[in-house]
Amino acid sequence: MTDETVECFNCGRANPEWAQVCRSCGVPLRHGQTRVAPTGRFPTDQNSLISIGAVIGTILAAVVLGIFISGLNPSDPSLALATPSPTLSIEPSIDASASAAPTETPAPTPVPTPALPATVVFGEELNANREVVTPVTTFTPGMTFAHSISSTEPFGAATIGEEVVRLNEDGTDGDQIVAPAANQLSVNPESTIAGFVAGDAANFVRDWGPGLYEMRIYVGETLIARGQFRLADG
Repeated sequence: MTDETVECFNCGRANPEWAQVCRSCGVPLRHGQTRVAPTGRFPTDQNSLISIGAVIGTILAAVVLGIFISGLNPSDPSLALATPSPTLSIEPSIDASASAAPTETPAPTPVPTPALPATVVFGEELNANREVVTPVTTFTPGMTFAHSISSTEPFGAATIGEEVVRLNEDGTDGDQIVAPAANQLSVNPESTIAGFVAGDAANFVRDWGPGLYEMRIYVGETLIARGQFRLADG
C-alpha cells in the first residue's frame, strides 16, 4: 500500500490510490484520468452522467435488496401492525358499601297499655242499677257531678279508692293530685257496678279550678279503671 492518492473527477476529493469508489460522493474512481470540473449547475459530460447513473443504480439495488430481505424476515413489522394486540378488559369494581341504601333505624314499637278490667263513665244522674244515664265529659257550675264504675268481674273488696289528677292540656300527666286515692268509697264486694253522685260541679270548679282531670279507680293498690273529664267556668 502506497501513500499515493487518486483525485475524484466528480467531487475533487483525494482518495487513497487503492480506492475504487470515492469516499466522499461514492462515484467510481477513474485511475489515470484527471478531474473535469462541470461548467454548469449539473454535470453534462458523459463520464459524470455515467457515474451518477451508477450511484442511483446502486441505491435502487440496495432498496430492492432490503425489501426482498424484509419479505423473508418472519418478524416483519407490517405483520405486527396487521395483528391486533389483545385488549385487556377490566370490569369496574362496585363498592357495595357506597351503593347500598342507608339503613334506617326502625322506630320503636309502642308498647300497648294493658286493658283495665273496669271503666268509669261521668254524667249528671244514675239509673236504678247505679249506672250513668247520659254520659257527660264537661261540667260547669250548676251541673250535677256523678259517675259510675262497671267492672268485668266483682270488685272483691268492700271499698274502692278514687284518685283525681289534674292533667296538662295535651292530656299528659300533670302530677298534681287534687284528690288522693285514700278517699275510700263503699261498694258491694260481689257487685260489678257502683255509682256515686257528688253534687254540684261548682264545688269542684271552686276547689280545683277549670281544666282537664283524670279519675283513677283502685281496689287496694291495683288500678282497675280510669277516665277523663273537664271542669269549666261556664
